[in-house]
Amino acid sequence: MIPTNPDVAATTPPPVMEARRWIEATTFSADRPLLNLSQAAPADPPPDALRTEMARILVEETEPHLYGPVLGLPALRARVAADWTAAYGGAVRPEQVAITSGCNQAFTAIMATLAARGDEVILPTPWYFNHKMWLDMQGVTTRPLETSPDLLPDPEAAEALVTPKTRAIVLVTPNNPGGVEYPAATVAAFRDLARRHGLALVIDETYRDFDARDAAPHDLFADPDWDDTVVHLYSFSKAYRLTGHRVGAVCASEDRLAQVEKWLDTVTICPNGLGQRAALWGMENLSGWLAGERREILSRRDAMEDGFAGLPEWRLLGCGAYFAYVRHPWDASSTEVAKALVDRAALLTLPGTMFGPLRAEGGTGRAEVTLRIAFANADRDGIAVLFDRLREVTAAGL
Repeated sequence: MIPTNPDVAATTPPPVMEARRWIEATTFSADRPLLNLSQAAPADPPPDALRTEMARILVEETEPHLYGPVLGLPALRARVAADWTAAYGGAVRPEQVAITSGCNQAFTAIMATLAARGDEVILPTPWYFNHKMWLDMQGVTTRPLETSPDLLPDPEAAEALVTPKTRAIVLVTPNNPGGVEYPAATVAAFRDLARRHGLALVIDETYRDFDARDAAPHDLFADPDWDDTVVHLYSFSKAYRLTGHRVGAVCASEDRLAQVEKWLDTVTICPNGLGQRAALWGMENLSGWLAGERREILSRRDAMEDGFAGLPEWRLLGCGAYFAYVRHPWDASSTEVAKALVDRAALLTLPGTMFGPLRAEGGTGRAEVTLRIAFANADRDGIAVLFDRLREVTAAGL
């Protein structure tokens, strides 16, 4: 029999694909269609102006169809550096930016340079499942950091998890799956912790464009030596609806990116040429449109908070960016609840069991009683439908 890498075999299946399998054999009625709140991705294509530009690029330009630089389009790297410098009140140089095929690839590329089999990485729980999956596939041990009841990580608790094998601490803010925005002081404290122990602080800001705060969410880049500790990850997919074109970014030291370049050259050789140029055009031309997208997401967040305020049986633990993270009211595993919501309410959500350790694995039990609702996939009318169905199933019981 052909062998299989045991670390890959032992890794959990992709959660979104697993959830889709729950609905394969289900037929939903026309008057009660499925409301899919499982995946954190824009449901619409890029705006018309961007698609028009992308069509022009495909027809009129040659370079997007050819191999490009492994670390990305120089103009896009420079634009990210300039925008991050302005937004965060610090200094980021183009040489400290690499473009990747999505933010997931940015994470995997960085982790490939940081941690080897047997090393450890600290992930706050609930965690982003693809981060955990990659570490599992590489034989890297995840040290879960249980967050507070309001889903905020504690630097002192994290420090207690540091061992000689620890290589990095990962933060996601605004958080996936919790939705919470980490205070600047908390982020700075984690930077100081990582620096004291010679670790990397990997901060994933995939959803930075939808942060509710008008000011910079942290001042990490104001530190002139930020790149001796901080690695910053970003995704263009959410900002410009470029999910199918796979464009992300990583900011780190030049030395770190020299190692990243080796990994990327063996995986994709270069990021998608059309996607990079679309991201650059979006940064140059769509700031007003993106501001409107942010306002819409914040409006949906308000609708989620209002809805759960009127549903006291449920508890809203965190809400922001694309997500609401909630405690369900039943004495049943969140996996059972999520599957039952498909059958009873035509709602597809993801259970907390996909975002953290089970009680049997040393978890606190929060994974078994929580759900992630990706409300960016529903407008305010769709959110109203969500709460109509939740009220109905809550009153009737599972």
